[in-house]
Amino acid sequence: MLEAIGLSPAESRLYAMLVENPRSSAAELATHCGVSTPLAARMLAGFARRGLASRLPGRRARYVAVAPDIAIRPMLSRQEEELHQVRTAIHELTTSFQRASRYAAHPAEQVEVVMGTDNIISRAYALQESAQSMFRNIDKPPYVMPDLSGNTERELRMLQAGVDYRSVYDLEALTMPGRLELIQAAAARGEKIRVVADAAVKIWIADDALALIPIRSGAYSIDAAFILHHSALLDALIALFEREWLRGFPLRTAPRPPADGPDDLARDLLALMAGGLTDEGIARALGLGLRTVQRRIHDLMRELNAITRFQAGMAARERGWI
Repeated sequence: MLEAIGLSPAESRLYAMLVENPRSSAAELATHCGVSTPLAARMLAGFARRGLASRLPGRRARYVAVAPDIAIRPMLSRQEEELHQVRTAIHELTTSFQRASRYAAHPAEQVEVVMGTDNIISRAYALQESAQSMFRNIDKPPYVMPDLSGNTERELRMLQAGVDYRSVYDLEALTMPGRLELIQAAAARGEKIRVVADAAVKIWIADDALALIPIRSGAYSIDAAFILHHSALLDALIALFEREWLRGFPLRTAPRPPADGPDDLARDLLALMAGGLTDEGIARALGLGLRTVQRRIHDLMRELNAITRFQAGMAARERGWI
């Protein structure tokens, strides 16, 4: 809870316990916090020196917490000042780096190679968080990240900060069980989404400054990644993303249909049909049996008086179903 202002997890627990239990001794607090009495005593003495607690008179050492708004605010102000200084230093270093790169960088230094799954994930998240105005992403399997839902909070922070977040999803990504729900949730948060068949490349681009391209040696594994800095190659990849964006079809959350409209499953079926997925791909995406999907599609096309999937998609759009 208070680790952000310099307290350890154990100190944070102890302080919270002292706030709830004033006039407590080290032994009493140690029992509740899962630490030894000597360690609790040292932490309480440290609290007294740092203005977080006061020792009460008496032979047996007992402590009361100083009001958190009085005790913690100065520590928070110091942390904020230090953070501001770090941000200023980063800005100055980045300016120096870009100036040096512009005049002295060798072409070979414009491309980095990152090896290993953990390193790729770490660099990918760092690149994503570096985006100040725009983040572009072409998403297609395979994935190096084990949990595809773990990026939600990071993306939400970027959207709240005003970053233009655009993603192009390969149709194959939609066939993965549960993936459609994650993509729809991202669209509801404000991510701009389009879907294409056979996306050209998997890539992350932060502003116009950096890009990451995973490299795979086999059909199912990613072994390394390229990090591209300012260069003609990066410009070409940005142009490639924009081309893929233009040829994709939008996938966004639509207002709920009227009461006599289709249920959520029917709307998902229609959206995936409009995207060009096969019956087998739709079944995988929705976690349904192939026969169930085919039966529901047949019923929808009959209800829409459509002979082809294209006609069904047009009729569904006219009715506001998708």
